[in-house]
Amino acid sequence: MAGNSKPRGAVRKSKKGPSVGSGGNRKRGLEGKGPTPKAEDRPYHAAHKAKKRAEKSAEKRPAAARLPKSEMPKGEIVSGRNAVLEALRESVPATEIMVARGVDIDDRIAESLQLALNLGLQIKEVHRAQLETIAPNSQGIILGIKPFQYSSYEEICDRAKGAKLIVALDGVTDPRNLGAVTRSAAAFGASGIIIPERRAAALTASAWKSSAGAAARLPIAQVTNLARTIDDAKKRGMFVVGLDGESDVQLSEMKVAKEDLMIIVGSEGKGLARLTREKCDLIVSIPISSSTESLNASVATSITLFWIDEQRRKG
Repeated sequence: MAGNSKPRGAVRKSKKGPSVGSGGNRKRGLEGKGPTPKAEDRPYHAAHKAKKRAEKSAEKRPAAARLPKSEMPKGEIVSGRNAVLEALRESVPATEIMVARGVDIDDRIAESLQLALNLGLQIKEVHRAQLETIAPNSQGIILGIKPFQYSSYEEICDRAKGAKLIVALDGVTDPRNLGAVTRSAAAFGASGIIIPERRAAALTASAWKSSAGAAARLPIAQVTNLARTIDDAKKRGMFVVGLDGESDVQLSEMKVAKEDLMIIVGSEGKGLARLTREKCDLIVSIPISSSTESLNASVATSITLFWIDEQRRKG
């Protein structure tokens, strides 16, 4: 009927009162579901299936086992093609050489293997992964170095002929400095070298190379307490001389060059330790140009030993 119809475009009025909601029934559906899983973690994704295939393949492929302890190189390890070749050229005492199976043999490896054969070293071919467990980034070759056989301080004193000349290093931490000092000490007639067991360089392959083989001819001892060793040297009649660039007494003024001596060289940066300095009978310096701050420990030792040797040769 015409009276019951609403005009077109009329707005229907809403009932009074609050509108009816879901009562919280859809609250869970409105919550976030977290970050989207990675493709490889979605069960039906191609990346997930590829991951599973790779895992099964890895399970079937036998992993390279670590070398038995009995077959591990003894002593220090030198790794890398250049380092191994240099060590063999310098006749660093070695026990064996290990090469990765299937390694790309270049001139360095070829020469290393030839030198090893000439020296009668044992050559082992092992799995590349086994080699990497011993020395990562080995470049397919490592060299086992014999542990250095240290003498004792007492042995150095007892074997010394003529006026004793012992060099003690106080905190020298660079193995190359130790090697260079050893080379100079052997050249100028030193009786031996004393180094502390802690916080000091030891006779590593690097030190051996720097000594140019002198470490095989000159006895070197490690001591637990340098201060006690200095006290013992004094009891044995040795005159203890420390090197320090700030001393007012120059090397040429030292009047005891022909006596039994212990020459003490300080570390590269800090010089002589306080207690060591206090125990020295004399501190001497080497005069240098004002434009040069200081001398390297091994250079200072070489100059000192040369001067002492010259004084002793004069008779």
